Amino acid sequence: MTTPNPTTPNPTTPNQATPNAAPAGKPTEEKSRYRDTLNLPKTSFPMKANLVQNEPASLKRWQAMKVYDRLREKHAGSTRKFVFHDGPPYANGNIHLGHLLNKSLKDIVVRSRSMMGFDCPYVPGWDCHGLPIEHKVMTEMQDKGKLAKVMAMPEDQRKMVIRRECQTYAEKYVKLQRGQMERLLTLADYDHPYLTLQPSFEGATLEVLADLCAQGLVYRALKPVHWSVANETALADAELEYQDREDLSVYVDFEAADMDAVYDAFGLKDAEDDEEDDAPNGDGSGKVREPKPGSRPLVRPSFMIWTTTPWTLPANLAIAVNPKIEYACVWADGAVTVVAADAVARVMKMPKGEHTVEQFVVLGTCTGDKLVGLRYRHPFVAQGAVSANTLWSIVPADYVTLEDGTGLVHTAPGHGTEDFQTGQATGLPPYCPVRENGSYDDSVPEWLRGKSIWTANAEIAQHLKNSGHLFYSHTFTHSYPHDWRSKTPVIFRCTYQWFVAVDKVMPKWGKNLRDLALHQTAPQGGANIAFVPEWGRNRMRGMLESRPDWCISRQRAWGMPIPAFHMPDGSVFMTAASVRAVAKLVREKGTDVWFTSGPEELLKYYDPSGDPDAPRGLTLAAFKDARKGGDIVDVWFESGSTWNACMRERGLGFPMDLYLEGSDQHRGWFQSSLLPSLAVTGVPPFKTLLTHGFIVDKDGKKLSKSRPDASRYEVESLVGEFGMDVMRWWVASLPYENDIKADLGFFADFGESYRKVRNTLRFMLSNLDDFTASCEGRSGHCVDLASIPPTSLDAWVLSEFGSLSAKVVRAYAEYDFRLVQQSLYDFCNDTLSAVYLAAVKDRLYCDAKNAPRRRRTQTVLWELTDGLCRLLAPILCHTADEAFRALRKVEPSDTAACVHLETFIETNGTPGFGVACDPGFAAVMKARAAGMAAIEQARKGLGVDNPLDMGVTLPDADGTLARFDAVDLADLLGVSRVWVDRTASAAAVKDLRQEPRCERSWKRDGTVRARGDGGMLSDRDAAAVGVA
Repeated sequence: MTTPNPTTPNPTTPNQATPNAAPAGKPTEEKSRYRDTLNLPKTSFPMKANLVQNEPASLKRWQAMKVYDRLREKHAGSTRKFVFHDGPPYANGNIHLGHLLNKSLKDIVVRSRSMMGFDCPYVPGWDCHGLPIEHKVMTEMQDKGKLAKVMAMPEDQRKMVIRRECQTYAEKYVKLQRGQMERLLTLADYDHPYLTLQPSFEGATLEVLADLCAQGLVYRALKPVHWSVANETALADAELEYQDREDLSVYVDFEAADMDAVYDAFGLKDAEDDEEDDAPNGDGSGKVREPKPGSRPLVRPSFMIWTTTPWTLPANLAIAVNPKIEYACVWADGAVTVVAADAVARVMKMPKGEHTVEQFVVLGTCTGDKLVGLRYRHPFVAQGAVSANTLWSIVPADYVTLEDGTGLVHTAPGHGTEDFQTGQATGLPPYCPVRENGSYDDSVPEWLRGKSIWTANAEIAQHLKNSGHLFYSHTFTHSYPHDWRSKTPVIFRCTYQWFVAVDKVMPKWGKNLRDLALHQTAPQGGANIAFVPEWGRNRMRGMLESRPDWCISRQRAWGMPIPAFHMPDGSVFMTAASVRAVAKLVREKGTDVWFTSGPEELLKYYDPSGDPDAPRGLTLAAFKDARKGGDIVDVWFESGSTWNACMRERGLGFPMDLYLEGSDQHRGWFQSSLLPSLAVTGVPPFKTLLTHGFIVDKDGKKLSKSRPDASRYEVESLVGEFGMDVMRWWVASLPYENDIKADLGFFADFGESYRKVRNTLRFMLSNLDDFTASCEGRSGHCVDLASIPPTSLDAWVLSEFGSLSAKVVRAYAEYDFRLVQQSLYDFCNDTLSAVYLAAVKDRLYCDAKNAPRRRRTQTVLWELTDGLCRLLAPILCHTADEAFRALRKVEPSDTAACVHLETFIETNGTPGFGVACDPGFAAVMKARAAGMAAIEQARKGLGVDNPLDMGVTLPDADGTLARFDAVDLADLLGVSRVWVDRTASAAAVKDLRQEPRCERSWKRDGTVRARGDGGMLSDRDAAAVGVA
């Protein structure tokens, strides 16, 4: 029968009376006469998914079934393990579309590995400490009028008040995000997550710090670090984000202290009396006469610097030049200045309008080494706040280039990494006149004291202009580092901080951290780490090559304290043994104990006599008057210790098979995990690093919260509008290696794609209503798959499923989820709906209920549905399980059947059912394509619209098609009859409308005749209804 079936794409639907057909009664009479004898489809699996209502029901059922726990029990003792580790999201705010992407990808990994037979625990975690939460809590305190009172409290009391509020805040959002992530249909141990605020986690993290101390990698030093003015704390590179910012660019002349020494360096000779450079031209123009090259002017020369941070000029202690670069002494409109020779033309052209340089002459040149040691006068600091032999002098620096500026670099050792290094090399102290809050201290000129550095930029420029030292200034927009949480610009500021050295050789491994990390991440490195995508390798290695020592200290309250003690003699004490002693106490009481106890109690487990790193003769009594350190550990150090504090602590496995995060983690969590792990264990914590891009809109721009439809891109809204299975179907389709475009229209398209897959499942299920599978202890209708003829359509589709399974399982293993999604969709839409299901629909509807051919096809449908549910399960979690349970006809209350407790179908270790089809099917499918083309031509040429009114002759030169059942060939084409002909050169269609048509199946197969009940039936249909 070929009545319309809306659940199957591309059906053959001859549902009109055919012209010139043999008389067989009116169509309405045909329909009413034999309708009750047909095996019409029936299923509890609805056409409409209603995901928004039904997915939460599945979640509730899985939780009641304890699916995660049952999987752990199932795999207990298994040697097939896949160790996956979840990077902790921050416990702050609602989850967003990026979380949906990340958590869905992780869940696809975990579910697919489990269905491959691996034991793959998934312990979710949350990063609970740090600045974002503390910043939010402090803001709320300010809004409620409580902050002033809190800030007036003694330090430990103040910090404990803040910490209690922060803990409450973090726990609130852990609970909120847990529910939101569960709604993403993720399968994880949500009852036992790891939280960075847990005492056991804090203690284990301190033990990692202790191990780094034992390797001699942890040190305290006065160095410039990224500093958040808004939050008054140091920041690591991973806590920065770059935003466009408009700043002031200034070119400033620093007058030489000894003009003759400068001119001597350039080899300039005294000018003749009539060639003085301050004489007019004599042409009445009033212009100053240009001096001749090589002559010595009578004006004092300057050294021109360029900077985009005028606020650092009060801290200027030197000007750096490259000893190898050629510099020029330039006369310009009566003034003389020094710039790099190759920069002269560019610099002189910069001033515009009334400031345009009308005349300039290069008087002489010399290399930078000739300038080293020359002195200059600071343009507005009369007396230095520091003293040094090299103060306000020209110093050498190889990093000076000609890419920008003048080739002379303003050097403030307290406000830049390279400046600091130059200061160290030349005996200049790291002078930093900027307080924690970004205001100047009292060591600067009076007119700047107490002012914000940001407002000082313009004031300094105006002061320089008034004094005649400003050559040129302009505003420009550039990419500038900002605090990742406050979104405010950061500065370099010299302060005492704790660092982890990356270039110090570790006695345990004989290498430094940088070299060890580069070796382990090399293409043929020690660990042979895989990068997905591969370009991530060079990206991360580039960051490792250039990274500085890791600043691990922060000046805040909410975090894990660095357990250092400031001794009465001014020294700072912290050893591996003392850290381990504090860690033991922290495991018992949590890190709050640092703020509620004195040094002696904190060191109750410390024995100085057994500490090889302690000063000789040290006793606990020495700590009576010690002061606890006020710094906390960088949250990236905490999250970077999860390989120990979570995975090793819980015995989940080490190293991990996979870390999966956004591509920004090449400089973040991946590095903060790699370095401590290498220092402690000598091996990386991961075997594979997989990264995904970021979500952008369809135009490639950031999904702004200010856009009119921003609320529709919130996770709750998307899940409510499309359902999570549709969103996961979209995620699986993505080329996630790069940034990902998102649009509501895209999601709607994937909703349609999802429905095609769902309808394919529904069609198969609807034809299994009267079928009982011979499995799970039941006797039923199943046919032994080994008995299926290789030339049958059933063998062909099982063979195709085997190929699909192999491809999909391999793609899951290789994290090629896009190939998985596309392959599954194509199989449902093409292999099944367009070919196999369209071909077997007639036998399912019209064969006798228990006919061997029908039961064989139903067996295949059952196995295909079962296998397809399993392949889909890692992506379409709800739908696959819904179909899996419908296949087994279980009651809603059943807590045994769940596709997520199963594995992918395999036979003798090979994906699929192990059924091979006749190799001649390649020729059959080629002949089908030719036959379908001939049918389309016949619709136009013969005026035959209904394929069941056609017969098709297929060419079969080598006799391959003759091996196949002609009825199967006819069903593949959707026609009534097929003949094969060795002599035919092309497919040909025959008009069968003059032959009798079966009233039940509408076929004209050559066996239709009048039966005992008066109807016109084919032999097959007569047997099915029991008439002769």
